[in-house]
Amino acid sequence: MIKGIAHLAFRVTDMDDAVRFYETVFGFKKIFTLDDEQGHPWLVYLKVADRQFIELFHAEKPLRLQPEITAYQHLCIEVTDMDAFTRHLDDLGMTPDQPVIRGLDHNLQCWIKDPDGNPIEIMAYGPDALQLRYQ
Repeated sequence: MIKGIAHLAFRVTDMDDAVRFYETVFGFKKIFTLDDEQGHPWLVYLKVADRQFIELFHAEKPLRLQPEITAYQHLCIEVTDMDAFTRHLDDLGMTPDQPVIRGLDHNLQCWIKDPDGNPIEIMAYGPDALQLRYQ
């Protein structure tokens, strides 16, 4: 019945900066924008993979649904090669918030933040990854 995660949504303070970050760091592509009923910019859709997206909402717009939500913990992006990805970050002049470590789930991980300070975990599954036991 469940097919996968369709999208994650974030409020951002500077849309151009946020889009540039997700396109440059991860290679996600902006595929469309939506305006609200008054014709004002409302959100931007970025493609992560087939049928998977990130929605970026303009922070100055009031939230329509559940404005009290403060439950965001982090976004995790899987990479195939942690060394290659950290070199990519270095080429962009970015430094992970901490050195790459092997987590308790047996995966390599490091952390960065988007322009609004949202934490993003970068993870490469290890051969003993707990998550891969449940495929």
